[in-house]
Amino acid sequence: MKIYNIALIGFGGVNRALAELIASRNPLWERDLDFRLNIVAVSDLYLGSVVSPNGLDAKTLVEAKFAKGGFGGLSGGSAEADNEAIIKTAPADIIVEATFTNPGDGEPAVSHCRWALTSGKHVVTTNKGPVAIAAQELKAVAKANGVHFEYEGSVMSGTPVIRMAEKTLAGAEVKGFEGILNGTSNFVLGRMENGLDFASAVAEAQSLGYAEADPTADVEGFDVRLKVVILANELLGANLKPEDISCNGISKLSPSDIQAAVKAESRWKLIGSAVRNADGTITGSVAPKQLPLGHPLAGVNGATNAVSLNTELLGSVTVTGPGAGRIETAYALLSDIVAIHNAHSPKLAKEAA
Repeated sequence: MKIYNIALIGFGGVNRALAELIASRNPLWERDLDFRLNIVAVSDLYLGSVVSPNGLDAKTLVEAKFAKGGFGGLSGGSAEADNEAIIKTAPADIIVEATFTNPGDGEPAVSHCRWALTSGKHVVTTNKGPVAIAAQELKAVAKANGVHFEYEGSVMSGTPVIRMAEKTLAGAEVKGFEGILNGTSNFVLGRMENGLDFASAVAEAQSLGYAEADPTADVEGFDVRLKVVILANELLGANLKPEDISCNGISKLSPSDIQAAVKAESRWKLIGSAVRNADGTITGSVAPKQLPLGHPLAGVNGATNAVSLNTELLGSVTVTGPGAGRIETAYALLSDIVAIHNAHSPKLAKEAA
């Protein structure tokens, strides 16, 4: 049975949820997955940082009501967060990166990932920024240092669209995709279909925790654009950047637009898509589209996400599942760790041979 020492960079909803899972599920993982996780360091801008080579109690981390700088009161702790030092020097096998990221340059997450990989540590992350903006560089650094850079949760939270497409659909020849990749905008459109105006629907999404105080990235399509870049580059072999993707959000749709679609037996959805053209180039877009009710994405409601993969051999294959949520996104991190474990399992390697 393998023990992986992990360092959590950021201790907001996602990494806190992973700590919750560690506190309650480690015995199950030992039995079913042949490993357990041991938290040896945490760094958070609000709480500070703490390192314990022997491991920190996950339950205590989750249940303690730490004030600002609260990690400073722990043995091996500091009231100040020093992400770089923690990433480079903590005795961790895996860095779990779940911090806020600037969508323009992917920082500070790009640097966090680079520091970890250069230090010979695996990285699992839910951050869209470093994957959309610097995936090729970070994968090259990982390969040069014999470690893994995994990011399943960067597109659809715990719903395994990247790994499913690359592993399960290997040989099916993915030619393109279209998807509902932002639960906030999907929720807003659904509420507008039920009679609310745009501002009221956004306010309700905010009250339910689906939308941030500034919902621009969601409703204007910027969040989806990053996810389209990730999927296009991963599944279609593109080399796109966010600025290569045309992007239009849903804020200009009026209640009359919504109701006209209902009368036409169709439904508005914010669709992120990409396709391989006849000349081999890849083009992508984000735009609201009016889908007939029979379309596989038309019935995807609420905060749910879905992607329809257009394949040469199977036709359209649609994957639907949670696109957000603390536990769901924490599961994506676990699935990345499982992938790392399986890649280094002598038993699995022998069976594959």
